[in-house]
Amino acid sequence: MTQSTRSRSVPDPSAPRKRPKNRKAQIALVAAEAFSERGYHAVGVDDIAARLGISGPALYRHFPNKYALFVQAALGTVGSLRAAAEGAVEAQSDADPEGRLDAIVNALLTTTIENRTTGGLYRWEGRYLQPDDRALMRADFAALNAGLMAPLAEMRPELTGPDAGAIAASTLSVIGSITAHRATLANRRIEKLLHGAAWAVLRCDLGSAAPAQTTIEDPSAGGLSVTSKRELLLTEAMKIFDRRGYHESSIEEIGAAAGINASSVYRHFPSKADLLAAAFYRAADRLAVATQSALGSTSDPAEALERLTGAYIDLAFAHPDVIAVYFAEIGNLPASERTSLRNVQRLHIEEWVNLLTAVHPDRQQAEARFLVHAALGQTLDVGRQMRFDTGAQARGRMQKLMLTVLHS
Repeated sequence: MTQSTRSRSVPDPSAPRKRPKNRKAQIALVAAEAFSERGYHAVGVDDIAARLGISGPALYRHFPNKYALFVQAALGTVGSLRAAAEGAVEAQSDADPEGRLDAIVNALLTTTIENRTTGGLYRWEGRYLQPDDRALMRADFAALNAGLMAPLAEMRPELTGPDAGAIAASTLSVIGSITAHRATLANRRIEKLLHGAAWAVLRCDLGSAAPAQTTIEDPSAGGLSVTSKRELLLTEAMKIFDRRGYHESSIEEIGAAAGINASSVYRHFPSKADLLAAAFYRAADRLAVATQSALGSTSDPAEALERLTGAYIDLAFAHPDVIAVYFAEIGNLPASERTSLRNVQRLHIEEWVNLLTAVHPDRQQAEARFLVHAALGQTLDVGRQMRFDTGAQARGRMQKLMLTVLHS
């Protein structure tokens, strides 16, 4: 090899390195993955820079601060979904409503699978956006939902507005469900499985849904008040963690909501983290009781699955803050508690998986696990659209959607 050949094939370490043209997009992607995995408050600019192999000052050339990076990452994840859906509709503009719906479903599935590691950002961390930026994210979601409902209304003109809205929300929830868990399956199998579940939902006859058989408490109804300070603190903490997020909540705010000064809170819980852990154990206990009751009331797997979905909806609709915190805030627990409670969550999912595969022996456990996650996630995603209406009719419709996904 000649000297001139060597000089062309071996980079000169002293030569200045060129910045990639898409450096800003790279930074936003890595930031989205980090924020989604660990949460906005737990990730620093230096953490993101280190993942990229650049310095903090180099990152600041593209983004003035962490919040600006967060906004770019958060809005980018939702924006990519909206762009995918709108592009699919444009490409299939001459297709019939079913063809346009299928194009949207396929585009959203492809985009979500490709960006699975960033989905937690828009599902949970969006509450840390400032009001104006949160409004932009909601506008993208509204456009995405409207884009789905338009061909749905053409394909199924008999649907009422509320039922069409619930079906659209359920479809988006099924597709987005893979961003909320770490279960593994080949991408092609995920796409086929969730495509089938999404279409089962799109064809679901909510009008035939029977009202829920159970009567549950109305959280807004009057009655005797709890007097235990510890219970009051747990109740108010759940509400505030759900509304504001763990990091934006303070002991002073939680104490004030419970009618207790901050110093008195520490008599019951040594720290805010301990309060969060106690809230998690309370939620886990409630889920365990509901599961045990449903499974112990019958020896028929199909009947047990129906009772279990009903019990889960009863809990989620009566106490949506409990379920939301249980899934959204686990990353903020102390490491020792996090490991223990992840195991509790995993065991709870496996109860559902074992029951589902008993009902459908031909369904592999790995696939059943994805369907269980998709069904459970709907209680929050569709529940919000239903405003967590505790009436028997609303809960019956929610159960119909859950069972449709599980049996798809």
